[in-house]
Parts: sequence; structure tokens; C-alpha cells
Amino acid sequence: MNIAPYIALARPSHWSKNVFVIPGVLLAIYFDPSLMTMQVMIGVAMGILSACLVASSNYVLNEILDAEHDRHHPDKKSRPLVSGTAKPSIAYIWWVALAAVGLAIGFAVDLRLGLASLSLWIMGCVYNIPPVRSKDLPYADVTSEAINNPIRMAMGWFATGLAAAPPLSVLVAYWMFGAFLMAAKRLAEYRRIGDPERAGNYRRSFKHYTEEKLIESIMFYASLFAMMSGIFITRYRIELVLATPVVAFAMAYYMHLSFKPNSAVQHPELLFKERKLMAIVGVAFVVCTLLLFVDLQGFSALFDPWIKPRS
Repeated sequence: MNIAPYIALARPSHWSKNVFVIPGVLLAIYFDPSLMTMQVMIGVAMGILSACLVASSNYVLNEILDAEHDRHHPDKKSRPLVSGTAKPSIAYIWWVALAAVGLAIGFAVDLRLGLASLSLWIMGCVYNIPPVRSKDLPYADVTSEAINNPIRMAMGWFATGLAAAPPLSVLVAYWMFGAFLMAAKRLAEYRRIGDPERAGNYRRSFKHYTEEKLIESIMFYASLFAMMSGIFITRYRIELVLATPVVAFAMAYYMHLSFKPNSAVQHPELLFKERKLMAIVGVAFVVCTLLLFVDLQGFSALFDPWIKPRS
């Protein structure tokens, strides 16, 4: 048996998306610097592995249930189950096996990490399996997929063993950031297909969408991300306000890419080829990390009110 098609079903090239686990780790260390130990880092590595395997299980399920729809997509029609190089019966076994190993690793590290891993797997089922199949529902297709972002953040946080839960403001901000990325991907896909009827045959939610509606939703997600980030910044780390221009620039450039013909935004695993985007994102990550841990003396006083509120 040729195993290459089944490896392709698991999409190891998409494991780069699990970089979204890292901010959860950094935040946990910010709140409790004593977590910076080799033992904790081993747990983090295991948590990332759990995220990768559970995500791969979800990818396999996605390819099984989307095979007929993918025939209408100019690129995805060559996937293993569509082309016949992989068998659905074996793919179902592969789906369960990946989930079982990934969840076992998560629960072995920490109960809460295991539960977060399970949540990631459940959301894959909600996204793909009828009768819910949220990927067919306009706007829910984006938000239900994007919720994997805060789940991944929670996995990074819990992999460190920190007892408390992450702040709600940063979880919602991370969710909306993921929704922004997903909606931009939808916009790029819609423009790539170029035919509303064919787009609707490929993805049912596209029967509702137009370019205008997708852009409006992108504005909503980006605005809510900014507002919830502002709440986190003002409450926990005012220095991060200095990173907002570079983060905003990265998001604006990502939008720019979504309008390009055959945009790389359709395939997030290939975005590393966009050197300018990678440079901007790299600078944004470094700036955010430095401002998270480096105190700027007297900086917070700049944001104090000039007039004291009435007692």
C-alpha cells in the first residue's frame, strides 16, 4: 500500500499553523516567570505535538467529507480522495488513529491540556460533520474555524502547567484575529474561483457571500480584535500599545495579498514564500515579545488622566 496519499491527507505542511500555540506559552511565562524551566518546555513540546496530531485528524475528516465538493475547486480536485489515490475506509481509520494518539499525549501532559485538545477535535467535527457542519453556514464557517485559535492559545497556556485560565479578553481577541485571517482566505478563494455558481457548488456558504459581504465581515473581525486587544493591553501590559502599528501594518498587508490573483492567502501553509509578509510578521512577533517582557520606566504614566476623577 502506498502511504504517501494518507500522509498527504494529514497535511503535515499545515502544522505550521500550530505556531498559534506559542503566544499562550509566552503569556503564561509573562504571568509566572518561574515556568521558564526545561521540564515545562518539554511539556510545551508535547502540547505542540498533540495540537499537530489532532489538527491532522481534523484535516483527514475534512478531506473525507469534502471530496465531492472539492471536485469543483480548481486546485483541490487533485487531492488524494478526489483523485482516487486514497481509500475512504482507510482514511476513516487514519482519522481515528491520529485523534487517539494526539489526545493521549495531551492528557498525559496535563488534564486541562487534554481537554483543550479534545475541544480542538470536537470543533473539527462540528465544522465538518452534518447536520451541523458549520463550514456550510455563512459567517459560522469562519468563526467556528477561527475558534481553534484561542483553543490553541489555551493549549500553549495549559501545557506550561499554570493553574489559572488565560484572560478572556486575550482569548476573544485571538479568536477575532483568527476570524480575520479566515475571512480574508474566503475572500481570496471566492475571487480565485471567479464564478458565484461554481463557488456555491464548492462551498455552500459561498451561495450567501459576495465580495462586499466578505469585506464587511473582515472589517467586523478586525475591529473586534482591536477592541479586545486594547482591553488586554490597558489592563495587563500597556507597553504593548507600541506594537499596535506594526501589527496593524501586518494585517493590512495580509489584506493586500488577499486581492492578488491566485493569492497565497488561499493556502496559509505556503505563506512562508511571501517574504515581505514573513518579514513584517517576524518584526511584529519580536516587537510584541520584547514589549511583553521588557519594562519601560514611566511609560504607563503617559496614559494617566490629566484630571483626577471625582471621588
